[in-house]
Amino acid sequence: MKEAIDMTDEYSLFKERIYRMLGVNLNLYKEAQMKRRLTSLKRKRGFSSFATYYKALKDNEQLLNEFVDRLTINVSEFYRNPKRWAVLQQKIFPELLKDKQKLSIWSAACSTGEEPYSLALMLTEHFPDADVHILATDIDENAIQKANDGIYQANALKGLPKIMKTKYFTKNNSLYHIDQDIKRMVTFKKHDLLRDAYPMNIDLLVCRNVLIYFTDEAKHMIYQKISNALSHQGILFVGSTEQIFNPMQYNLSVVDTFFYEKYVNHP
Repeated sequence: MKEAIDMTDEYSLFKERIYRMLGVNLNLYKEAQMKRRLTSLKRKRGFSSFATYYKALKDNEQLLNEFVDRLTINVSEFYRNPKRWAVLQQKIFPELLKDKQKLSIWSAACSTGEEPYSLALMLTEHFPDADVHILATDIDENAIQKANDGIYQANALKGLPKIMKTKYFTKNNSLYHIDQDIKRMVTFKKHDLLRDAYPMNIDLLVCRNVLIYFTDEAKHMIYQKISNALSHQGILFVGSTEQIFNPMQYNLSVVDTFFYEKYVNHP
């Protein structure tokens, strides 16, 4: 029992130290899930305690980058959940472009870039006259660097329509390099959904497969900020396990499965 209590205290101290060092509040992540993930990582690197692991993180940039990477679970692919992307192409984009040709899009927690590049590919292929700015953000600087490189393994492209794979990628050995014109459509920046200011007047905000890792308190805070960031009738696109059970509290209404529209209450 004493060992269990000590381990709990040790992890609590580790969370405090990480917050002071990185500004990342681990209390806003689901406890059991995050603790299990980080315990596995520290053991893998040969550390018996969170105290020794923290000391190593302070002194070793490579270990620190790996730690941040583990927080964000960078698993992605082009056109992830293709049926939802079909809805985006056939319903959401036509509605958004009905009254305007200029769109502001934010791909939040974009990981290694597959999602924002998917948006750029779809718009280029199907809505070439649209004037679009795509902002893509993530907390992980390593992921952002990979996204800027725009080089992918074949398995990341498995959900992509074949015509796009042929038209917009150059194969070099086993790797696929994305077209430079597509790359120029996307601006990548570091951003922490829990701490940083959100961009405003966003017409389409894509935030998928990240909120499942946060506590209910953190999710509520993020949804409030997302709602504030959206333009009137702006669209939020979430992941397949991230349905919002009471969207009205965030001034959102369902327009399709995993798509929500911002509305403004009038007095």
